[in-house]
Amino acid sequence: MREDISFNRINKLAIPALIAGVAEPLLSTTDLAIVGNMNAFATESVAAVGIVGSFLSMLIWVFGQTRSAISSIIARYVGANKLKEILNLPFQAILLVVGTGLLILGISYPFAKQIFQFYNAQSLILDFSISYYKIRAIGFPFTLYVIAVFGIFRGLQNTFYPMLIAIVGTVVNIVLDLAFVYGIAEVIPPLHIEGAAYASVLAQIVMAIMGTFLLLTKTTIQLKFSFPWNKEIKTFIHLMVNLFIRTLALNVALYFATSYATDYGKEYIAAYTIGLNLWLMGAFMIDGYSSAGNILSGKLLGAKAYNTLLKLGKKLIFYGLLFGSFLATVGAIFYTFIGKIFIQDELVLEAFYRTFWIILVMQPICAIAFIYDGIFKGLGEAKILRNLLILATTLVFIPLLLLFDYWNYKLYAIWIAFFSWMIARGVPLIFIFRKKFTKLSNLNSV
Repeated sequence: MREDISFNRINKLAIPALIAGVAEPLLSTTDLAIVGNMNAFATESVAAVGIVGSFLSMLIWVFGQTRSAISSIIARYVGANKLKEILNLPFQAILLVVGTGLLILGISYPFAKQIFQFYNAQSLILDFSISYYKIRAIGFPFTLYVIAVFGIFRGLQNTFYPMLIAIVGTVVNIVLDLAFVYGIAEVIPPLHIEGAAYASVLAQIVMAIMGTFLLLTKTTIQLKFSFPWNKEIKTFIHLMVNLFIRTLALNVALYFATSYATDYGKEYIAAYTIGLNLWLMGAFMIDGYSSAGNILSGKLLGAKAYNTLLKLGKKLIFYGLLFGSFLATVGAIFYTFIGKIFIQDELVLEAFYRTFWIILVMQPICAIAFIYDGIFKGLGEAKILRNLLILATTLVFIPLLLLFDYWNYKLYAIWIAFFSWMIARGVPLIFIFRKKFTKLSNLNSV
């Protein structure tokens, strides 16, 4: 059977995934833009959103690996025409991950003050961080659930429904943000930063309800628990553990960056927060092609179509570099306009503009790293991703951050470390991928 990896097929998967992928960072970015334009305490509020966003991103990325693990397994069974064998796996996986996530959240919730002090938050920024987090955290289990639902649809080679869910969630979040943060005369009092948190939680609940409806009405996947445990639950746990460790290494880098930026002063953490959210937005947009790689590579592996898999890798590099360059170009054209969307504080904008160009230059390299992350997740090669990210964080990111911080480069230190980190974690994957599947392709043709 000839597997379709044409331009139309890849983009049919990638473009909806691109739109769906920006859902979570867009929730945070919307909060950021709206609180950054409040009349009072805008800089402190932006800083608090950034600090809490960094911590929540850590939890979401750690437990959100459900999406890749579920997608990888389902895609392989779709490729092998054996989907019926794992119909009860997704809900079993969801229960494990959401349950574990709730446990971690329950442990961390009472220690919000200590957590954000660990990020160097003080005085008003600390107070805002605590109040914002204690509301945003309510939406955490719904976020994990939605991420898992996205993974199920992706494994089934469908990125259209996740896109619909993401669009609805984003619109709900923006409307509620405006209503809750600024208030509506004689209807809703201005809730400021807490209003942004409530808006995000309600948007996540809406997305969870919509995802459940579509899953039950549009697929054969069972959303009920049944024994025995599916035979692939061990594979799922193995993938999750390796991706869990990998994501911890990723969040070590994010913690160091956020902590150092906070220590430089409120203008620096606010500028870093804007830059980080824009970088994450670009990452999740590029993730559309990463998702196409994840979805198709799992299916091609299940079908043992190794030669087609190699061709897919080449095509995705080209599309990713093209899209990354497009993002960088758009950012360069609207360089000064972008900063003023988020805040009007001149000191914050000055710090942001000094380093934003590094984020733009990174985009094509980020494209390679994120796309091959997706491919390797689809192949179930979580161990390789784990080891490579640990090495990139400990041998590249942290040493460079410490070195340039010692030379007083401040935000330059953070973004130079991130740029080098992306090169170290992305480029080796190309060589590993080509070496392995060139060999398998040659054996398969003998």
